[in-house]
Amino acid sequence: MLPTPDILFQELFTDLHKSGLWHDQKIISDAFPKKSPKAILEIYRESKNIPGFDLKEFFEEHFSVAADLTEGFESDTTRPVKEHIENLWPLLERKADAQKTAEGSSLIPLPHPYIVPGGRFNEIYYWDSYFTMLGLQLTGKVEQIQGMIDNFSFLIDKFGHIPNGNRTYFLSRSQPPFYALMIELLAESKDDRVFTQYLPQLKKEYEFWMRGQNTGKPSATIERLVPLPDGKLLNRYFDNAPLPRQEMHQHDVDKHSASGREEDDFYLNMRSACESGWDFSCRWFEDIHDLSTVKASEILPVDLNCLVYQLEKTIAKGCRLNDEYEESERFKSVASARAQSIQSLFWNAQEQFYFDYNFIDQKQTNRLSLAAMYPLFFAIATQEQAEACAKMIQREFLKDGGLVSTPYFSGQQWDAPNGWAPLQWIAIKGLINYELNDLAIEIARRWLRLNENVFKRTGKMMEKYNVVDLNLLAGGGEYEGQAGFGWTNGVYLKLLDFFKNSER
Repeated sequence: MLPTPDILFQELFTDLHKSGLWHDQKIISDAFPKKSPKAILEIYRESKNIPGFDLKEFFEEHFSVAADLTEGFESDTTRPVKEHIENLWPLLERKADAQKTAEGSSLIPLPHPYIVPGGRFNEIYYWDSYFTMLGLQLTGKVEQIQGMIDNFSFLIDKFGHIPNGNRTYFLSRSQPPFYALMIELLAESKDDRVFTQYLPQLKKEYEFWMRGQNTGKPSATIERLVPLPDGKLLNRYFDNAPLPRQEMHQHDVDKHSASGREEDDFYLNMRSACESGWDFSCRWFEDIHDLSTVKASEILPVDLNCLVYQLEKTIAKGCRLNDEYEESERFKSVASARAQSIQSLFWNAQEQFYFDYNFIDQKQTNRLSLAAMYPLFFAIATQEQAEACAKMIQREFLKDGGLVSTPYFSGQQWDAPNGWAPLQWIAIKGLINYELNDLAIEIARRWLRLNENVFKRTGKMMEKYNVVDLNLLAGGGEYEGQAGFGWTNGVYLKLLDFFKNSER
């Protein structure tokens, strides 16, 4: 593992975060040192106790901050959103990084160009990138898609997994495993040789999520792997470093202090929720309104296990195309067993909906969330289950601007009143898979209109949207709403294309 900013800068790191001088602590952890960490730390220790010492001036003298390359970009709100996105792609693109960045920088250099989300997010993000690729595919940017996949393959080969993003402080966790779907997307634009080309990395990705299955301890929960009483294996989100997040250090220290929980337990669960991409949602909480009750590492998420199912199916396909017939059959078998587990563990016959499962309490959680649409997206659900899910979506999730991620007003950004582009696409495509087209088209229509109306008002495509009150922008969470925005752009273009012949 590469050293993280807290290790390199020691008390300077904690003093900067503790100072409260920056509205967003991520700025500190992403800054580029102008000298070696050792030299900066020595200067700090010599000067911090001198009368009149100014911490912010010290930071600005010894570090530089990456610019938001979309800042100052003038949007023409009289033009179509599609045109705006086309003009924005080059500003969201980062060229291949120098193979050695500034010593002490948290940025992990990548060998190929990549698209960043925008705003405070100045690095590649794992699951964001799949939804960004949906738009890149439609605009003919196939080589950009391949370059981003090659970056992820590089990360798999170098670190054994795809981290949350290309920052040293993200190396202890991943994100929802969409790599297999990226390969599928590239194969649609090229051909099936893509599956064999990336088969070694697909297998390594799988080994990461299944690490611990060959330890000889079949009943032990190890990292992201959870054995069930029937001998089957499912997955959870996890993080290998139970510490305050380096990008939100003081926030986590303060939250832990107020929680009354053991450090390892609290930080593991905070970070595990971050691996889910849903950071944060009451989906992971014991108390809907209390972040300090986060228990993400105790939950088997329905969406994660559907994604690993797809990974298993994709490896089976790659093995078959590579003449590895025995391996192909093995992966088909484990995928089939996982699908059965998804149906038996996550489906609630009484509520007629899918729920996450708390394997410590040995019962389903009672939180409604759009994660329930993943079994439809991957065609695991039966037709009857899909129709039941559609009724729940219409009753509990559908709002004037699209779908809320959960119907709970917890104050967290992945809960009501917010809607997020990736989950709109998962739900819409899931419904289309079962020919539940009327509801799918209605969700798409409302989401596209909201995107367009906010663009006309602000000139921006946003990270998330308030789908309940269309006059308000989204809020909640740990930082201000960000503009750019990679996955919103991708899903907008995909929906525009998908429903271009439908009445809006």
